[in-house]
Amino acid sequence: MAVSTHNLDDTPEILTRLEPVKIETRPLVENNRDFHWITDKICGIVEADTPRWWWVCMVAAMGTASFTLFGLVYLVSTGVGVWGLANPVNWGWAIVNFVFWIGIGHAGTLISAVLCLLKQPWRTSINRAAEAMTIFAVVCAGIFPLFHVGRVWYAWFLFPLPNSNAIWPNFRSPLEWDVFAVSTYGTVSVLFWYMGMIPDLGVLRDRAKAKWRKYFYGVLAMGWRNSARHWNNYEMAYLLLAGLSTPLVLSVHTIVSFDFAGANLPGWHTTIFPPYFVAGAIFSGFGMVLTLMLPLRAVFGLHDLLTQNHIDNMCKIVLATGTMVGYAYSMEFFIAWYGANPFEVFAFVNRAFGQYAWAYWIMVGCNVISPQLFWFSWIRNNTPLVWVISIFVNIGMWFERFVITATSLANDFLPSSWGYYSPTVVDIFTFFGTFGLFSILFLLFLRFLPLMPLAEVKHVIPAADPHGHDH
Repeated sequence: MAVSTHNLDDTPEILTRLEPVKIETRPLVENNRDFHWITDKICGIVEADTPRWWWVCMVAAMGTASFTLFGLVYLVSTGVGVWGLANPVNWGWAIVNFVFWIGIGHAGTLISAVLCLLKQPWRTSINRAAEAMTIFAVVCAGIFPLFHVGRVWYAWFLFPLPNSNAIWPNFRSPLEWDVFAVSTYGTVSVLFWYMGMIPDLGVLRDRAKAKWRKYFYGVLAMGWRNSARHWNNYEMAYLLLAGLSTPLVLSVHTIVSFDFAGANLPGWHTTIFPPYFVAGAIFSGFGMVLTLMLPLRAVFGLHDLLTQNHIDNMCKIVLATGTMVGYAYSMEFFIAWYGANPFEVFAFVNRAFGQYAWAYWIMVGCNVISPQLFWFSWIRNNTPLVWVISIFVNIGMWFERFVITATSLANDFLPSSWGYYSPTVVDIFTFFGTFGLFSILFLLFLRFLPLMPLAEVKHVIPAADPHGHDH
């Protein structure tokens, strides 16, 4: 029996000829999932002419990043003393900024790996941007410990490489563990990010009209042909990388917390730091995802793909992790009181009411109080207000790292050695410039790579409605 190969659009007409009963027809998109508009929407961001606002933002970002460049050149040529580090505070903004940026990069792996394994479909619209954010944040984070050693040309001593002096790293130091944890985290994050983009790079290659674009995306697509074998290998590799990345979500910031918890110093020597730091990293990471994605949603008109449901879920995660962080703050005081250690009691009372009390209460206001607003659905539905709260989250998490570092070091066991840490202009400019570096990398990502995974978005989108806004 021959099988007709007519187009689906002709089906109602054929049925009408065969049956005397008149059949009511409907638009094809209601019965079939036509997703060409998703490909056009996401690929169009890359294929369109460079908008003027992109150039303005790039120039501003490059100007901002130059502050970090000049600050680091001045640091290397002059010495670490330009950072305002002195007894008793020998760790200042460098370690604060390092932990801050590592925390920012935490949400990318969580969204991509953990939520992938848990089969959460809403992750698909934000995972690509979150993964890119992770990589760029790790780049910014790596600057500070590298230059904190002072003599940057000796930084390779951190790796277990043979040398003529037989000097080997101290493998019992959490600072050494940081080197391996962060480098492993960065490597796996790049592999996961790139692996997820290969099918979309193949689409961009096939759609490209300019010759340089065909070659550029052709090389990156690694011979992707959209075959069943390619998809089978891709899905297996993606699943393996998700399983490999999941332990990193817990291990990386746990090891970063050991930088503090491994020291015998009041305010640092506590076992609550590992889970507390992991929750705080997820908290700040989702805050940054909201900060980045909400403006992009408005600029590129992605309301169909980044729906209110996505924003609602991210707000709920920020609320949950913010509540965990607030619980950890209160438990720190309880542990100090219950342990009956006078040095610990003083350290935490001093945090709340001492010379850095202003920083402590900014931290509490931003990290504990502001996320509680997400209990109300009308606030979660107010996109500009959600964006403002996400900025408060990022500010509060930076102050958390500052409070932990500065208060414990500035007021240690001996009152005779107490001091007050203040950053220098070089400190401020070097940190300020890293936001420019992060922005440069993110703008380049927006311009040349797909913002969302095409296949995954098409798989979970509830309806193909290019004219609607939310589903």
